[in-house]
Amino acid sequence: MRQDTILRYAHARIPRYTSYPTAPHFGPEVNAAVYARWLGELDPAKPVSLYLHVPFCRTMCWYCGCHTKATRRIDPVDAYAEVLLREIDSVAARCPERLKVSHIHWGGGSPTYLPPERFAELMARIRERFNVLEDAEIAVEVDPRIFSDAMATAFARSGVNRASLGVQTFDEIVQKAVNRIQSVDLVADCLARLRAVGIEAVNLDLLYGLPLQTEVSCRQTVAQILDFAPDRLSVFGYAHVPHMKPHQKMIKDPDLPDARERLAQSDAIAEELTKASYVQIGLDHFARAGDPLAMALDARTLRRNFQGYTTDTANAIIGLGSSAIGWLPQGYVQNTPMTHDWERRVLEGWLPIARGYELTPEDRMRRDIIEQLMCFLSVDLEAVSNAHAILVEMPDLSGFEAEGIVSVDGLRITIAPDYRPLARSVAAAFDRRLATSTARHAVAV
Repeated sequence: MRQDTILRYAHARIPRYTSYPTAPHFGPEVNAAVYARWLGELDPAKPVSLYLHVPFCRTMCWYCGCHTKATRRIDPVDAYAEVLLREIDSVAARCPERLKVSHIHWGGGSPTYLPPERFAELMARIRERFNVLEDAEIAVEVDPRIFSDAMATAFARSGVNRASLGVQTFDEIVQKAVNRIQSVDLVADCLARLRAVGIEAVNLDLLYGLPLQTEVSCRQTVAQILDFAPDRLSVFGYAHVPHMKPHQKMIKDPDLPDARERLAQSDAIAEELTKASYVQIGLDHFARAGDPLAMALDARTLRRNFQGYTTDTANAIIGLGSSAIGWLPQGYVQNTPMTHDWERRVLEGWLPIARGYELTPEDRMRRDIIEQLMCFLSVDLEAVSNAHAILVEMPDLSGFEAEGIVSVDGLRITIAPDYRPLARSVAAAFDRRLATSTARHAVAV
């Protein structure tokens, strides 16, 4: 019954809601001049976060949905780092003073494809231009296939204290189908390098819905990763969007599991992780009971941003690097995704903004509603309305309510835990822009 109910919504195309409004609604009216003004208006008393994007990998994984390119040559990666140094200086110069930084997140692509000395140089420049707090979280996405002792040393010297490893699956048949071969021993070796230099906080990423993947292989992968004792796990459904990412055409449509199989794989992973005493966080994260992410869930301070679920409560995220998205109190900004264009703009002294979105009071209110549903599976509309001094209109949730997906008590909405996979679908009821959007989002389940 539950499975059939979820599957009725499975094929709908729904945003992942790492922002509201979502990126397809960004436009050119928010440009470099607007962003410069927004940076200058930041409150220096409040810490900010930094996100740095490195759009290079040694090889392309066919499932990848990120802004990245594959290259065997290190020269373009090194040249990119040189321009990134310039962007750090350019952004910092437009801020009111040396801002405090509470979180730094490196993503990609593969940040570990940077030469270790370049990574250390970039971190040093960040510390020079920003006041990185002593207890700041500094997290890096790691490709275990290219992680070296030299990079581990650079991490330690630069203050990195959290690493996120892309595992995805240990099923060798699936690995071949997605062009990402990495053994259990290789991942174990990477973790040993990290822990040898004192980096104990580890996240592992898993994927379901990959070509030739099965429920059995998902359970086997979980059994293998539990030996690594990660603090957190992210479990994402593969989004097949070859119209946006041409390399995904290397994945054969007949090899992809259908909606029923995807749901079974997701449920299997969640079942194995909760049996191992991990707490399920929002839609797709898991954490040990004593982990800060689980504690933030209990305290209702959990947040959701472009990196997923987070303990980061900073009021601004400054994005650096091509395609990087930032969020400031006034709205969202995104750098140009074309690396050569990004380099040109930075070297000419411009902020390399391609598009953005200025938030309205109603946007902020709806963002709070959607974020609370995505984080806590519940929201008190009266409290949100009072916080924003805007009357909240209750959408028609009668269909969800009739099927037991949600319960409505006055103005409090709660998603039943068994229907967690439909959190995005419920959140979409509060998205006023979805009906007129021409974007092709990922499937709901």
